[in-house]
Amino acid sequence: MAEHYFTVHPESKHDPAQFTAKIRGWEFTFQTDAGVFSRGRLDPGSRLLIETVELTGVTAPLDLGCGYGPVGLAIARELPTRNVYMSDLNQRAVELAAENARLNGINNVVIKQGDGFSPWEELLTGGFKFDLVVTNPPLRAGKQTVLQLFREAHLHLAPDGHLWTVIRTNQGAKSYLRELETIFGSAEVVAIKSGYRVLRAQKSPLTC
Repeated sequence: MAEHYFTVHPESKHDPAQFTAKIRGWEFTFQTDAGVFSRGRLDPGSRLLIETVELTGVTAPLDLGCGYGPVGLAIARELPTRNVYMSDLNQRAVELAAENARLNGINNVVIKQGDGFSPWEELLTGGFKFDLVVTNPPLRAGKQTVLQLFREAHLHLAPDGHLWTVIRTNQGAKSYLRELETIFGSAEVVAIKSGYRVLRAQKSPLTC
């Protein structure tokens, strides 16, 4: 069976690479490797997501499916007084995200490996809620996997919290928008570029 970027423990031969990227006005250097998503460059979907997401007033953000870290680290650079939570199923990706945090001098991140929201079980059991979840979801893992992540995000967001995600238009962005409307009650398209759509859904302030 072919190995995917959502494999827990990639066994593909290491093939380290490095590139630089300017994100939200900041310069970053990223170490990448085989077995992770978009190893050679910042993929256009992630770029559109991080360039679009609104961070004003955000205090507890989560980069869900962080890969080697570009989205979460950009948020952390912009919110230096806040802890930014980052997680991914892929152990190699998580190790790279931690390395990239060190490489870019970013200390306000908490990076864990695990499926969905399971890495944060202890926090969540204590009543913690995220006020922002950003995710470039693993579409190749299947629609049910993606929808489960969206449902979990709704569960673990604070009232008025937001989920931001990016989906290729030709990979069902319009369908996912309808699914988000069902889960959250309302959702909208906030950006369209190069075949991608950034979707935003807000948790109702009346939701417990």
